[in-house]
Amino acid sequence: MSLPRKSTRNGTRGYAHLIEVDVPVARVWRALTDPGLVRIWSGQEAEIVPRQGGWYRLGDLNDGGREAHIDIFDVNRRLRLIYQNSSDWPAGDSAVVDDFLLDVRKGEGTTSLRLLGSGVPESPAWDRSYVRIRMGWERLMARIKVTLESPPVPNKPRLVAAKDPPLPGLDY
Repeated sequence: MSLPRKSTRNGTRGYAHLIEVDVPVARVWRALTDPGLVRIWSGQEAEIVPRQGGWYRLGDLNDGGREAHIDIFDVNRRLRLIYQNSSDWPAGDSAVVDDFLLDVRKGEGTTSLRLLGSGVPESPAWDRSYVRIRMGWERLMARIKVTLESPPVPNKPRLVAAKDPPLPGLDY
């Protein structure tokens, strides 16, 4: 006879996302590290000090935004973020980490972007936050791909002919 196993969840969990983007690696890197481009694909405010030891802020810190320390900054290859404790995350003993890895695939025109997330506590208190983080990055990775492969085109102003053109000599 076997005894029922006691279920304890005291480890950490992670997530992985992969996209293939049909643009050069330098453009993907810029999309991850340029605050103006991050605003486009994330739809949130961004503040980034792009260097090892810098920081990466996404969104309003008082309204679900996140702030991370840039642990690894290897241009066109790797960006690793270690998140600071967020007010909307439950307490935990581990550091939540996002590790972006860039790799050139199929020649110089296609870039593979992997996101490996780790350190999310496996406690029930973290279940909702874990799903929100994992699913949020899934959507954002798709938006990075779309933004880079189909960049927004500025609207050209349409010239509209005046209904009542000015009289010659009186057009001041």
